[in-house]
Amino acid sequence: MKTKKYAKALMAAGEHFMAGHYPDALKGYSHILHEDPSSKEAYNGAILSDMAMSGESGAEALFAYYAILRSEDEQQADTIIAEILETMDGTLEQLAGLFSEGIVQRLEFADGIMYSEFKALVLDENDFKRIFENIMFSTRVIITEKEDFVDFLDNLIDHGYKEMALSYLENALGVYPNDTQLRNLLRRLAKKGKK
Repeated sequence: MKTKKYAKALMAAGEHFMAGHYPDALKGYSHILHEDPSSKEAYNGAILSDMAMSGESGAEALFAYYAILRSEDEQQADTIIAEILETMDGTLEQLAGLFSEGIVQRLEFADGIMYSEFKALVLDENDFKRIFENIMFSTRVIITEKEDFVDFLDNLIDHGYKEMALSYLENALGVYPNDTQLRNLLRRLAKKGKK
């Protein structure tokens, strides 16, 4: 049962996070979890606070996205963010090599099709969603250029794969926190989340 004190504690922890006081946010969320171990909001807030304390710059953007989602549907927001947090597994290093100093580097995937081939299939069939779903369960799409990566994220957002796009964006912004194209995509994703 949520009390005013509980709601106030959650709000205070969130305000600490937004102000960049991550240790205080973590302490607040931890205290809530001690009182109510089933609080998904406190759990997710604690994880995001820990990420921010570890220097993962994408944590702030993910927290903002979480707040937007919670304003629409709290239960769904908790589920979406929990899934995103579970899938974030150190892919920052992979992304770092992706666009290093403008040099195109081929990713080392055993299986996969190049993004240009994927794009050609989508153009032939004129059905991004069907092609993407068929491919994502059987192989990987290999992206070697930043423009292709941005185009891919654009398509994910356009076709309703918001959580997946956010996950990729979080990782990319961790490597390139000041990239204008990536920040614009994040803003676009946040606007789509409000609809």
